[in-house]
Amino acid sequence: MKSKITLSRLFFFITCFLFSTALLAQYPPAAGKPGTTAIYKDSSAFIGWASTCTIERGFINISDTTELYNGVNKTTYGSYLYASGPADELVVSLGDHGSALLSFDIPIVNKPGPDFAVFENSFGDAFLELGFVEVSSDGERFVRFPAVSLTPETLQIRTFDTIDATKIHNFAGKYRHGYGTPFDLDDIKDSSGIDLNNIFRIRIIDAIGCITSPFTTFDSQGHKVNDPWPTPFDTGGFDLDAVGVIHNQTSGFGEISGLLQICIYPNPVISSVTFDAPLLSGLNVKVTDLTGKVLSECDFSGKKFFDMASYPAGIYFASFSAKDGNTVTKKIVKY
Repeated sequence: MKSKITLSRLFFFITCFLFSTALLAQYPPAAGKPGTTAIYKDSSAFIGWASTCTIERGFINISDTTELYNGVNKTTYGSYLYASGPADELVVSLGDHGSALLSFDIPIVNKPGPDFAVFENSFGDAFLELGFVEVSSDGERFVRFPAVSLTPETLQIRTFDTIDATKIHNFAGKYRHGYGTPFDLDDIKDSSGIDLNNIFRIRIIDAIGCITSPFTTFDSQGHKVNDPWPTPFDTGGFDLDAVGVIHNQTSGFGEISGLLQICIYPNPVISSVTFDAPLLSGLNVKVTDLTGKVLSECDFSGKKFFDMASYPAGIYFASFSAKDGNTVTKKIVKY
């Protein structure tokens, strides 16, 4: 009997130790702290950005879908147009379990280190609203990054409470506004039905932070995701700013690479559009209509803001020419 009690106690202490060790696991800290993996929005690591985005709004409070904010039960803040192009702290709010589907002109590829980064707009290092990240190479099958949340599950993180970034891994929203959370495609290299060198869709899904069934979401290890909840406002849930590309299929191929990675945003455009060419200087751009008529032509380097407010709704083309004679043409949709 004594040996059985001793073994039982030993097993109990080992179990407690392993459990407490798991909860104490440390992931990289907040932006600006030693060991962080946060990437600033103006980093030269970014060679491209999402070209388009579609949004499926979530409820402001999924546990009570009759709850309204300004007469609406789903989030309304921001536009889907804000999620394309570089991080600029203009965001679209997804709401509880809302989602954003982003596309890229040039597919993302798996190379050493992080391959892309997701930007949220947290106003501080600890008020973090989290999102799952999924990728696809065919637009049909999506593979989710193995996200981990080690925030204690015993007490609900309330609406304006905070969480510790060192307890969060592979969730979008880990870092404050202006800093992207990096993702490495190597983390899903063992997944089937996906080509990691041809990723052209990324989906961000709000992780409902409620720890009460049946509204709980779980991480890759079966832990409940616990983040500020409920957020019953028009700005509720994950707030998507941008997705920046670090590695894609044209990385390191000279001026033609730079041309292919020119970003046009927002697109579709309502009034003013930006041509962003971070890798090239001395470019010429011609804007034409469907008949080929040249409506505007100019030289620029870096960024060019182009006013289309007076243009009729329709389809237009921007042709960019580099100094070596290479030309790339991209479509613009005007609302």
